[in-house]
Amino acid sequence: MELKLVPLEIPENGNLILGQSHFIKTAEDIYEAIVNTVPQMKFGVAFNEASGPCLTRVEGNDDALKALAAKNATAIAAGHTFVVVMRDGYPINVLGRIKDVPEVCGIFCATANPVQAVIAESEQGRGVLGVIDGVPPKGVETAADANQRKQFLRMIGYKR
Repeated sequence: MELKLVPLEIPENGNLILGQSHFIKTAEDIYEAIVNTVPQMKFGVAFNEASGPCLTRVEGNDDALKALAAKNATAIAAGHTFVVVMRDGYPINVLGRIKDVPEVCGIFCATANPVQAVIAESEQGRGVLGVIDGVPPKGVETAADANQRKQFLRMIGYKR
């Protein structure tokens, strides 16, 4: 087995979700979950099949984001994985709905940070072991840091 790091591209002013699923209708069902939750969100979804024709299936409502999702999924090249890239919305807006899609087995990350997928490759194929998301912590928050965090969440409307 060989370990590899695959850097993933995140759209400018956007976010990425990486997950694992198990059925050919994943891309369409994730598409529906997103548009039924945040209709104005621009996004692309790509899903790597693990059997049959073993294609990367692509859906979305923005051609550039569809192409980027496909680029990320093919770089990962692991069966039964999916990538969502998005703008005009945040993972927090759709993550619960994506987790509720019956084919979705799990989520590795939802991020706007630089991210690398940790890939294991064997003679059979590839699998995602996890992700390296962002950078290491620089310290423990102080009371001033906690106050700034709380103010920020209220400023963007996620807390009252």
